[in-house]
Amino acid sequence: MLPALALMGPTASGKSAVAAALAEQIEVEIISVDSAQCYRGMDLGTAKPSADERARVPHHLIDTLDPEQSYSAGAFRRDALGLMGAIRARGRTPLLVGGTMLYFKALMHGIAELPPADAALRGRIHAEAARSGWPALHQRLAALDPASAARIDANDRQRIQRALELIELTGRKLDELHAATAADAPQIAAFALVPEDRSELHRRIGLRLDAMFEAGLVDEVRALRARTGLSADSPAMRAVGYRQVWAHLDGAGDLATTREQAAAATRNLAKRQLTWLNGFPEAGALRTRDADTAQGMASLILGIVGA
Repeated sequence: MLPALALMGPTASGKSAVAAALAEQIEVEIISVDSAQCYRGMDLGTAKPSADERARVPHHLIDTLDPEQSYSAGAFRRDALGLMGAIRARGRTPLLVGGTMLYFKALMHGIAELPPADAALRGRIHAEAARSGWPALHQRLAALDPASAARIDANDRQRIQRALELIELTGRKLDELHAATAADAPQIAAFALVPEDRSELHRRIGLRLDAMFEAGLVDEVRALRARTGLSADSPAMRAVGYRQVWAHLDGAGDLATTREQAAAATRNLAKRQLTWLNGFPEAGALRTRDADTAQGMASLILGIVGA
């Protein structure tokens, strides 16, 4: 039987198309490795697979939570391992697809037992952020833990706060805290789609964003805003695209400006995702060009794993 397969890479790199091509050649069930596709009602901005795509191939960890709820890397690891066992029991190959690299890291490298939140320390961090701003705290994180800072957006308050909190509580960098234990790692043949032409990736990001806005992304966020208990600070609403549109609906800029802000944030996300890939030396890097076909990439992967 084939090992479980993982297909990782930056946003708009073509992962979904390659996954669909793989599904045409072998019996797979897809596990979404995406921190936003798990939320109901967040369809357009997450490029969620369509109903037809999900009818053709079973997909998991999509539409499992309401956006008011939170989800963690540890919860993902638990859920993914359970699904992988069940998929194998059905005689199919688990295919993990997505761009949330923290989830891949938790699954493939294990996850550390981290100290709980410290209310007093968290209060001091938030007070400092109120004085200096979160970008300034991101700069402090960069001085203490450059690798983690490179993966965390300068405006991602939750992750900056938690990273600084853990460093102060333990005196260790995040990669040290998340050090893998070999016995804890499932058998996965991982592949990373790495676009050779960054400008082409940026063009594809722009086209995909245009399609999202044309399909009704603003209306989707407007409907989410109407939900009780959901705010701009909710974890789900920090997703790229949703954050910018929420601010637009609060009056922060016209739609053209919002679209460009979302494009810039998505390009920065792709850059961080590519940085994350350096932390997966076991993943086979597939250098992609615009001329590469999804079918060709799928055949290359299956040739490598011996299918």
